[in-house]
Amino acid sequence: MMEEDELEFVEDLDAILHLSPEVQLAIEQVFPSQDPLDRADFNAVEYINTLFPTEQSLANIDEVVNKIRLKIRRLDDNIRTVVRGQTNVGQDGRQALEEAQKAIQQLFGKIKDIKDKAEKSEQMVKEITRDIKQLDHAKRHLTTSITTLNHLHMLAGGVDSLEAMTRKRQYGEVANLLQGVVNVLEHFQKYMGIPQIRQLSERVKAAQSELGTQILADFEEAFPSQGSKRTGGPSIVLRDACLVANVLDPRIKQEIIKKFIRQHLSEYLVLFQENQDVAWLDKIDRRYAWIKRQLVDYEEKYGRMFPEEWCMTERIAVEFCHITRTELAKLMRTRAREIEVKLLLFAIQRTTNFEGLLAKRFTGSTLRQLGALCPYTKLPETPLEPTNPFLEDESGDDNASEKDEDLDRPKKPKAPDNPFHGIISKCFEPHLYVYIESQDKNLGELIDRFVADFRAQGPPKSGTEEGGAVLPSCADLFVYYKKCMVQCSQLSTGEPMIALATIFQKYLREYAWKILSGNLPKTSTNSGGLTITSLLKEKEGSEVAKFTMDELCLICSVLSTAEYCLATTQQLEEKLKEKVDASLMERINLTGEMDTFSTVISNSIQLLVQDLDSACDPALTAMSKMPWQSVEHVGDQSPYVTSVIMHIKQNVPIIRDNLAATRKYFTQFCIKFTNSFIPKFINHLFRCKPISMVGAEQLLLDTHSLKTVLLDLPSIGSQVLRKAPASYTKIVVKGMTRAEMILKVVMAPHEPLVVFVDNYIKLLADGNPETFQKILDMKGLKRSEQNSMLELFRQRLPTPPSGPDSAPSLSFSAPTPEQESSRIRKLEKLIKKRIQ
Repeated sequence: MMEEDELEFVEDLDAILHLSPEVQLAIEQVFPSQDPLDRADFNAVEYINTLFPTEQSLANIDEVVNKIRLKIRRLDDNIRTVVRGQTNVGQDGRQALEEAQKAIQQLFGKIKDIKDKAEKSEQMVKEITRDIKQLDHAKRHLTTSITTLNHLHMLAGGVDSLEAMTRKRQYGEVANLLQGVVNVLEHFQKYMGIPQIRQLSERVKAAQSELGTQILADFEEAFPSQGSKRTGGPSIVLRDACLVANVLDPRIKQEIIKKFIRQHLSEYLVLFQENQDVAWLDKIDRRYAWIKRQLVDYEEKYGRMFPEEWCMTERIAVEFCHITRTELAKLMRTRAREIEVKLLLFAIQRTTNFEGLLAKRFTGSTLRQLGALCPYTKLPETPLEPTNPFLEDESGDDNASEKDEDLDRPKKPKAPDNPFHGIISKCFEPHLYVYIESQDKNLGELIDRFVADFRAQGPPKSGTEEGGAVLPSCADLFVYYKKCMVQCSQLSTGEPMIALATIFQKYLREYAWKILSGNLPKTSTNSGGLTITSLLKEKEGSEVAKFTMDELCLICSVLSTAEYCLATTQQLEEKLKEKVDASLMERINLTGEMDTFSTVISNSIQLLVQDLDSACDPALTAMSKMPWQSVEHVGDQSPYVTSVIMHIKQNVPIIRDNLAATRKYFTQFCIKFTNSFIPKFINHLFRCKPISMVGAEQLLLDTHSLKTVLLDLPSIGSQVLRKAPASYTKIVVKGMTRAEMILKVVMAPHEPLVVFVDNYIKLLADGNPETFQKILDMKGLKRSEQNSMLELFRQRLPTPPSGPDSAPSLSFSAPTPEQESSRIRKLEKLIKKRIQ
């Protein structure tokens, strides 16, 4: 029975101590503990195993039990203390709650008393200030009434005075009074519902209408549309009437201006009718002379009649420009066949000069006003800082004789655009095809003259100032281009500029082919150029045809000219884009022409390289045919080396001196010659077979001599020693070092075979069996020996790394001792098989 009671007690205790996960988590957060007894998943067996991990630890069981009992007693004491402390908690809590409720009731009563007192205070303040507010409202209404009555009195008196002065044409007094009446009337806009106020407003409007009609009639009387002028001239009445028109409806002012300008220009329409001789382009100066006289006459007679802010002088000039543009456009459409380029340019020049004169005299303010802006006029813009080296000072003296210097001098900031530009001259744009066709013809004749002059004068002579210099015709061509471009941009910045750019492209190409490429000296071989095969067919000791010094000088001049054209064409493209309208800028593209000049430069360099290369071919051929096996001792450099050095010393100084202004292309020449000569030298080196040990030493000495000469090639024969470019030196060292390595391999003994093959792989790093075969041929080995060595060579080659990029390169790392011994054993087996 005791065991059953204990089991029930344990079950009840487990049910009580089984907490939900949320409660357990909260307890762990409030009372964090590392004691395994506090864990929710406490396992008594595991805990006991922890206390007694081994049988020997059971000897301390009494001590452990005592500690646990001590801990239980402490927990019991703590629980007892907590339980006793909680016996009076409920009673204390109820007492504290009652005290809080009493405090809240007292606080609520005090707040209610304060609120009642505040309401009483507010009511008292309202009673005190009620009378003050009434007095403030009364004062404000009284002030408004007095002000309104004063304005009404002023308005009524002003309207009466305005009507009286209008009938007496006292425009001076009316101008001041009318503005005041209008200003006062604005204060009564909210009172227009009152009949008396509305009546006064209608009287003001009627007075304004009457003034407008009366002033227009006065001007019509003073300046009748028939063209006859009033004998008395402008009067003070009309001057005051203009002041009144400033206050009236703007249409009155516009009508006065329109009628006066029409009357003032009526004589112009009669004198320069379409059927009059003075109307044609050859007498266009008379139009501008007439308006100049009229403007001077206007200033003398009517300058003080119109207000200064009306800008009447400028308005007359602008209207004259509109009429002139319309009349000239109609006249040129009718007589289009009579327009010649000289006549057109004469008319455009006189017109643009007149537009420039207007820009100096007037500000162009009337062009910005409503309806007055000319659709062909560009307003001034903030000038941008110029960066184009093709830019010149076009505002002053344009000296066409200064060619290259004009492109490099510091440029002045561009002046603001003329607001009157194109206001008349725009009418010439549809007929600019005459100018474009003329420039096409002139440029064609200019190119033909360049060709004829070149044939008559001959190519530049070596040793003269013209030797290797830019051809004068090139500078003349671009100076003419600049002149045409500036002239055309003054005429139009639209489609005519695109047409002119197309013509520029056409004659840049013609200059490149007719003047530059067409005058390059021809080689003696076929169009394929000088080749090793054609040169090897020459008999031994024969001389290959070479360029003369004058021909070398000509090639350098063509190269320098092409470089100048390339740089200047790029500047020309930038300048054209600057001149043309922004919407058409993308259609300016001279890339094709720049590529053409680049091609001429490449061809010129190739000719120089071929000439020097072919001059060295006989010497290399002689080298390959020398009996190197029978050389008995090593001496000075061989004759073929002396021949190569002689040709280099003959050609290179001439080319360098003539390309002094274009050092980068001289460097290109040196690099291309080296890239051509060194492979050719190595190919001829392979043909020298068989070679003895002494012969290989002589060839190695010759190779070192050639290497030294090639390293000094850029400054050979020069008094000023200049270090060769690093890119060039790298090419020479790499190429000639390979030639030296070939000869060192040839000099090495071919036995033992493994050592020879490994030395070859180490020195040349070339995995091509054909190259190895050539080395063996140079050593004069028999075919049987070569076959075994080739087989060993293929075995000794390192395995290339796997992957798509492994084919072009080979790894030449040194073999390990194990690989070395296995390869030697394979070689011994192979030799034994061949012996058997």
